Amino acid sequence: MEKTSNNASKEESLKAVRTLIEYIGDDPDREGLVETPMRVIKAFDEFYSGYKINPQNHLKKTFSAGFESYEEMVIVKDITVSSHCEHHMVPFHGLAHIGYIPNDKIVGLSKLARVVDGFAKRLQTQETLTLQVAQAIQEELNPVGVGVVIEAVHGCMVTRGVGSINSKTVTSKLVGVISDDCKIRSEFLGLIKR
Repeated sequence: MEKTSNNASKEESLKAVRTLIEYIGDDPDREGLVETPMRVIKAFDEFYSGYKINPQNHLKKTFSAGFESYEEMVIVKDITVSSHCEHHMVPFHGLAHIGYIPNDKIVGLSKLARVVDGFAKRLQTQETLTLQVAQAIQEELNPVGVGVVIEAVHGCMVTRGVGSINSKTVTSKLVGVISDDCKIRSEFLGLIKR
């Protein structure tokens, strides 16, 4: 029996999906649903691939900030975020904006997006995701300041419960001078809104 990281076998997982199909009142043996359990397991492997990696490792390879140290803000904005709420296992989607002021090292820009994606591919709250991204950057790069802002639309609010289709959740974590210095904080927030 093939085992996954949480000791559930593939066979047990397929059976669990069949059980859920039966729970909602459908027949897992009907033509359109026969292959659904396998499709769900494959989708879960993709949706939750963040459990198989340490996203912080994407920040291990750094570069010198340059001959004359770069002391201004580096911002990567509009990073796509796709995750699943840990409360209902319903998707939430949005954008992440990351800024940091290097101390003496920088990282490849795509690595910031990979960190977001790695943490997002877990059952998650947006608040925790925001903190995890900021902490990973702070721990690995030791920058002068870090700012992470995530804006997302949550399926658990849009498609169920309150049904608020126009709501968007915004979370932020600011560290170092981006938190402490009003002028720098305003610069960061202004640049990500442009």
